[in-house]
This record gives sequence, structure tokens and C-alpha cells, in this order.
Amino acid sequence: MGTPNNTAGGEENGVMMKVVAGPGGYILQDVPHLTDYIPDLPTHPNPLRSNPAYSVVKQYFVHMDDTVPQKVVVHKDSPRGIHFRRAGPRQKVYFKSDDVSACIVTCGGLCPGLNTVIREIVHSLDYMYGVNKVLGIDGGYRGFYSKNTIRLTPKTVNDIHKRGGTILGTSRGGHDTSKIVDSIQDRGINQVYIIGGDGTQKGAAAIYKEVRRRGLKVAVAGIPKTIDNDIPVIDRSFGFDTAVEEAQRAINAAHVEAESAENGIGVVKLMGRYCGFIAQYATLASRDVDCCLIPESPFYLEGKGGLFEFVEKCLKENGHMVIVIAEGAGQELLAESGHANDEQDASGNKLLQDVGLWISQKIKDYFAKQRKMAITLKYIDPTYMIRAIPSNASDNVYCTLLAQSAVHGAMAGYTGFTSGLVHGRHTYIPFNRIIETQNKVVITDRMWARLLSSTNQPSFLGPNAIVEAKKEEAPETQLLDDDGANSGNGDTGNHKIEARDT
Repeated sequence: MGTPNNTAGGEENGVMMKVVAGPGGYILQDVPHLTDYIPDLPTHPNPLRSNPAYSVVKQYFVHMDDTVPQKVVVHKDSPRGIHFRRAGPRQKVYFKSDDVSACIVTCGGLCPGLNTVIREIVHSLDYMYGVNKVLGIDGGYRGFYSKNTIRLTPKTVNDIHKRGGTILGTSRGGHDTSKIVDSIQDRGINQVYIIGGDGTQKGAAAIYKEVRRRGLKVAVAGIPKTIDNDIPVIDRSFGFDTAVEEAQRAINAAHVEAESAENGIGVVKLMGRYCGFIAQYATLASRDVDCCLIPESPFYLEGKGGLFEFVEKCLKENGHMVIVIAEGAGQELLAESGHANDEQDASGNKLLQDVGLWISQKIKDYFAKQRKMAITLKYIDPTYMIRAIPSNASDNVYCTLLAQSAVHGAMAGYTGFTSGLVHGRHTYIPFNRIIETQNKVVITDRMWARLLSSTNQPSFLGPNAIVEAKKEEAPETQLLDDDGANSGNGDTGNHKIEARDT
């Protein structure tokens, strides 16, 4: 299991995580293993030794001491910092191929790439390890105890990656840990692959804990799925690239509409309940966007430096403009105007008001009543069109590697882990690191500054708010650290940043 120095097991967020300390400030946040609670488990040679596909590979297996650093930009005197176990096949496996009975479940909202992950788990189990007993759980977590299962074979899943959605069906909520583990036990399942976002991974962590409490030889592996890219630690979540690419169609349509009309305004609402990564990256990729509004960066409408003033400036200078707004942006303004909503969905997410419709009407009212100026505004919401498409080439490759890494980890006896990409390397990450916080855009980061310079929009922050923003706790990691080429990981602190009318 590696070469631990000062190994300790920690209970964090109710999920076991092994911490291994080494010289130079090295810390390995390791994932659990079946042998942690079932000693003396027999091992078996990895079937990949005789797999023709691997016959030309120089090094079949990942070294047991291989780890991946969470932070890659360091100073010469910096401690080595936190590391995660590198994903990949091991020399020994803890399951005989004929004894494996695996299941796959998809939970939460739709996302491009779900079917690709399902396909590749099935193909990896069969083609790499000779496992032919794989069940699909129908309809999310509640499918474990209230619906039928679907037999999955390489033949039945061969073409599903060309379709959007999930062939297994999905749902929110329905998590009953005891019933789910009873079903796993009754069906003789010993590998569970769970595909879903942070709420789903919390459920996976609960399943792992109950499996461990009962002393069952069951590997629980997660594959992180969130189209919003709001899962921490990992570089990005699958489906994100596809969503950014597809969002270009809506932005381009909005730009054509706006440019073709006198004082034309195109408003596009994109996904992003708590974070604005899709809006941010779609804006940077498009170059047709004049203003991007995200949940992390508050804005205000009226007064000097407000949104209305900027819209009017763009119309006078260019004759048209395009606004991209994330669904979670401006919710505090809706609440102030009496549009508050305290309802939640089955996953516990707050049901948001349609900020796109609201801001479109506000802009129309401002120019009609206050400025007496004729405008033509078109509002586009491509949310469900984006969620329902198949994944693009980049995401297809990513989904394949995530699925293969999860299968390698489960066969090697690891459990209670999520497969994820950290600085371009596939790793096994403890559940608690995935569910402890949400990934958010850091507005004091260079990537957000690049967007502001690309759109030439104001930050909508007054001097006091800028000072507060700079006090925010910096994220532990970003894809390129200070460059923030994908995301800041971790909460952005407890200070509330507010827009200021200056």
C-alpha cells in the first residue's frame, strides 16, 4: 500500500481518509482500501499481464509510491504539500474476475458524457479484467430498492456514447443508505460505480461508510459529474468542455439577433447555480460577449457604474450588445425586488428564479420608461439543449480515462474514492475532499481579470468591495495556480462581497 511514514487514519466529514506524512512537508491524503477493515484478503495477479493490448506497454503498472501533488506552482523553500494517489492498474488485484458482480448508477441532472462513462466502465471491466456481470441501476439511488436492474454488456452499450442523457435513467434524492446497502448485499454486488455531482458523492460516501460498518467486501468508486464544474480539487468535470462549446451556438445566435437590429440586445442565460465557470469560459471563447454576469461577482443595475449605464454606453458606441448571465447571478437582486424563493429540489438545491427573464424585463423597462429609447431585446435560454447533447471529442476521451481509472482502482481494492484529474494526472481522491466545499470562480484571480479585459466591462465593484474581495482566502489549487486557467478550488471565505454604487 505504498511506503507510509507516520500513517494516520482521519475521520473527516464522516468519511475515513488516511494521511501519510513524509519528509520535506510531504502529505499524502490517501484513499481507503478493503484491507483496512478486512485483513488478510487474498490477492491475484492482474489479468492485464496477459492482455494483448498491454503487450507493448513499457511499464504495465503504476508504482505503489506514485502520487500527484495538489499544488504544482511552488517556491524553492515551499513544503512539498498535499498529494493524492496516482490512478492506474496495480500488479495485484483483490477480486477474481469471475467473482466480480458490479453495478453502475447515475444520479442528479443530465450532463454530456454520462453514457460514455457507462460504456467505458462496462468495456473496461470486460476487455481488461474479464468481468461479465455488470448491472445498471435504473433511475438513480432509489433504483436500488424500487426499480429493476438492467444487464449491461459491451454489446448493449456499444453505441450509447453517441446519444445524450443516460440509458440508466436518473433522479434526484431517493437516497436511503440502509436500503441501498441491503440491496447491494442481497444482489451479491461487490463493486459499485456511482456517477454524480457533490450531492451524489455525499451519498456514495454514506454507502461506503455503511458497507465498511457491515464489513462487506464491496468497493465503492465515484466518478464526479457536474456540468457547472463546481466540484473542488479536480481540474474540471466531464461535460464541461462540451457545455462551453455548445453555449457558443446560443451566444452566436444572440449576437446575430442583436447586430441585426437597431439598439439590439441579446441576453443568454447559461448554467451555473453557484459558480459561473460555463458563463466565464463561454464568454472568453466567444469574443462576441460584452458583459458576463456570474454568481461570484455581484452587480447592481442603476446609478453610476451600474449595469444600465454600461448597456447604454455599449448601445451608443456599437449599436448592439450581448449579455451572458449565469443562472445563479443576481439572485440577491431578485430577492430585494420581491422575487424570493425558498423552495428546494429533491437534491436540496435551492430553486432559482429565472434571472434571465427578470433582467431582460428590467432592461426593457429602464430604456422604455427612463431613457425613452427604443431597443430590441432577445432572450435565449439553451440550458436543456446543452444538458441533453452527447459529449464532444475532448470529453469523450476524458470520460474514457475516468472510467478506466475507477475500474483499475476498484479491482486493486481501493474504495471510498473518486476518480479525478489533478494537474493533468488521474488520481484517486478521498470522498471528503470532493464533498467538503464547492469550486467557484475567484474574482481576484487573473482569469477573471482576463475576462474583464476581453469584454471591457466594469467589475461592478466599488473600492470597498474590491478591498474585501482581496481579503478572501486564496484557493488551495488552480489548474495553473495564480494563472487560474480553469478554476479556484475551495470556498472563497466568509466575507460577503457586495456590489457598490460608486
